[in-house]
Amino acid sequence: MAHRSSLRASDADRDLVAERLRQAVTEGRLRPDEFEHRLGVALSASTYGELDPLVADLPTARVARRNRSSVLPWIPPMLALAIAIPVALLVLAAVVFVLTGVLAGWALWLFLGWWFFAGRRRGRNGRVFRGHPGGPYPVRRTQPRPDHWL
Repeated sequence: MAHRSSLRASDADRDLVAERLRQAVTEGRLRPDEFEHRLGVALSASTYGELDPLVADLPTARVARRNRSSVLPWIPPMLALAIAIPVALLVLAAVVFVLTGVLAGWALWLFLGWWFFAGRRRGRNGRVFRGHPGGPYPVRRTQPRPDHWL
């Protein structure tokens, strides 16, 4: 059985190595001049023995980056709380606005009813008007004149 280094590489194998070299440049693992040199060798390579050393010093998979949520685990709950509190206050304000508007409407109708049926029976000076068959006229109370005026 032949060793891997002596097996011939295909165009797809050369393209995979070239793509890995491009990723290494974008990750900052290779300088541009190293990339150009290695890319030239990769595209002219005929065996795996020529391709393998080009990527041997590069990691096979991307190095796992630190997850931001593992660094600051309290940010998502705080963000949810920062959104939930104003929404809850807005809903509460809307409910209070509707309830006070409805109650204010009923209070207005009660006031108008009181004014129409009971409030108009009082005069400007607070005298009570009593209803007579002819209409609501003030009742004049006459007091007898003192005898010394006669």
